[in-house]
Amino acid sequence: MKRRSTKSKSHSRWNKKLFAVLLLSFCFGCLVLMQTRYSQIRMILSSPPPFVQRPKIAFLFIARNRLPLDSVWDSFFQGERLNRFSIFIHARPGFLFNKATTKSVYFYGRQINDSIQVDWGEASMIQAERILLKNALMDPFNERFVFLSDSCLPLYSFSYTYDYIMSTPNSFVDSFADTKEGRYNPKMHPVIPVHNWRKGSQWVVLTRKHAEVVVEDDLVYPVFQQHCRRKSLPEFWRDHPLPVDGSKEHNCIPDEHYVQTLLAQKGLEEEITRRTLTHTSWDLPSSKVRERRGWHPVTYKMSDATPAVIQSIKDIDNIYYETESRREWCSSKGKPARCFLFARKFTRSAGLRLLNESVLGVSNEGIAEA
Repeated sequence: MKRRSTKSKSHSRWNKKLFAVLLLSFCFGCLVLMQTRYSQIRMILSSPPPFVQRPKIAFLFIARNRLPLDSVWDSFFQGERLNRFSIFIHARPGFLFNKATTKSVYFYGRQINDSIQVDWGEASMIQAERILLKNALMDPFNERFVFLSDSCLPLYSFSYTYDYIMSTPNSFVDSFADTKEGRYNPKMHPVIPVHNWRKGSQWVVLTRKHAEVVVEDDLVYPVFQQHCRRKSLPEFWRDHPLPVDGSKEHNCIPDEHYVQTLLAQKGLEEEITRRTLTHTSWDLPSSKVRERRGWHPVTYKMSDATPAVIQSIKDIDNIYYETESRREWCSSKGKPARCFLFARKFTRSAGLRLLNESVLGVSNEGIAEA
């Protein structure tokens, strides 16, 4: 009996030791697991928020070669996440944007590869627009498409510009009936009836829906190609209207008529805000030189680029369309707002002066100036 008791006690002690070892192993395992989970939780809490793809604005530049205002645009895009914008440039075929041709990394390699030679006053200008849109539409996150010239500059910060454009579900297209004789070619009828003939600015902002309409158009564009041809214009044509001569070639100014007329043809005019966001001046108030008036808009040189000029553009809150006796009051998010986010035509020296004097408000703090 004593031997059995000793054996039983020894077995009991062994069980207790085994239990203790298992308990310690379990506790140690729990401690390691907790430590791992804690590290994972701490890593999650300390890591930056996950990348969220937002709707983007595609900035579509139509340039001859270089972008003379690249320094201004570099400040405009500085510090912004790439998930809010994309850039496409139509320049002459073969021109590359790299360290040798631009000072802004935002423009490196942003030229499109299927660009064409563009001739002013010809349908090739609207073909360039269509090519830009085709490339930009390949990115499914591009929701707004802003056309800009190489002489355009931004008036406000990127944040203000982004919110302004995205807050309006419509395209920004200044469009009005063009009653001036000599522009509409009767040969366009019946494909483009005269009651759908519209005029406006080339510098439009399109929604994705309207951008797709432009790219997919195979009816209106061929008519512009066939019947829009450049012809010489007398100097100071605004002071001396052209005589009506139906037998001569019509100058229908395709880049100022195509998008507006196309949207009218498609019955989409209710989906546009009928004004442009890019300011253009045809007469410089401070200049008495007649050579600075004519077919082309005013070019602001360094001496013209003053804070007063920029402020006068920013202060515009309505636009009057004389041919329709219509005044368009500008608004954003349902509230009164200034009319323009961009302005042209500025030389490189003018842009650098405005940038150095902090007149444009293109930094992130510029939203306060809006």
